[in-house]
Amino acid sequence: MSSESPATHTVIATEADRGKRADRFLADAFAATSRSRLKALIEDGRVRRDGTVLTEPSEAVRPGATYTLAEPAPLPATPQGQAMDLNILYEDADLIVLDKPAGLVVHPAPGNYDGTLVNALVAHCGDSLTGIGSERRPGIVHRLDKDTSGVMVVAKTELANAALTQAFAARDLDRAYLALVWGLPSPAAGDIEGAIGRDPRDRKRMAVRGVGGKPALTHYRTLAHHDLAATLLECRLATGRTHQIRVHLSTKGHPLVGDPVYLRRIPGAAKGLAADLRGRLLDFPRQALHAYRLGFAHPRTGKLLSFTTPPPPDMLELFTLLAFPPATWENLSRT
Repeated sequence: MSSESPATHTVIATEADRGKRADRFLADAFAATSRSRLKALIEDGRVRRDGTVLTEPSEAVRPGATYTLAEPAPLPATPQGQAMDLNILYEDADLIVLDKPAGLVVHPAPGNYDGTLVNALVAHCGDSLTGIGSERRPGIVHRLDKDTSGVMVVAKTELANAALTQAFAARDLDRAYLALVWGLPSPAAGDIEGAIGRDPRDRKRMAVRGVGGKPALTHYRTLAHHDLAATLLECRLATGRTHQIRVHLSTKGHPLVGDPVYLRRIPGAAKGLAADLRGRLLDFPRQALHAYRLGFAHPRTGKLLSFTTPPPPDMLELFTLLAFPPATWENLSRT
């Protein structure tokens, strides 16, 4: 296989390729382009066999035939680049891993059309974004809520986007969170299971639904607690529903400290705290949730990668006020 230009590639079929579907054969030959993308390119007339436009993705491959892919240059990203300081943990040609701060929206949406992580990544990555589909943009394969901090991975190529999307869908990765909740869960470790869907009374909230929700399972264990008032949990996701940890814990009577959506009244657990400490926890301006660890197989090499980040300063301040020993979370990076 050779590359004639940044957007034109050629491969000659061998006897071993006889009878394969053209889109599958080309996906194997041009590993940086997904099969679904190649199918679309064939249907768009971008692939030729011996100089003749190939029109059917399912056409059987002919040994000795020369297949040429003329991939269009990716269009400029719709979100415009905006330079921002990013805490980058790792970056290569396929992906970028970073520690997202609380308060940063991941993707442009109504009310947040700019100043998002996507805007920052378009500016940071520049031409190293080879394109997701037909657009030069970063591939957002998972999200953290605006006010949740922690580790995220973002795809820079279509190959990485497809592989990482599949890994998240299959839960074939290691993802763990630190959550500070009101009260003391019992048992100290366990599972919370309950289908999650839109709250029929408030479309901005999610809820555990008996009918119409998607299955959801959260594993948790207690790391430290302050009497019966507040507990630091490690949470691991067996599924990845919107607001899953926040919904599951609030349903069990242990909402996250500071959660503006699922903490609607002063929790009873707060009554046992000294007035100053109670006030500090009640005034915490965001959900106390941090995605501290993310591990996955590199989409190109298969090498296992793992990243951990410490809780941000605002959460650490609460941990100190609650007299949680630092080893509680520092040792997690070694487990």
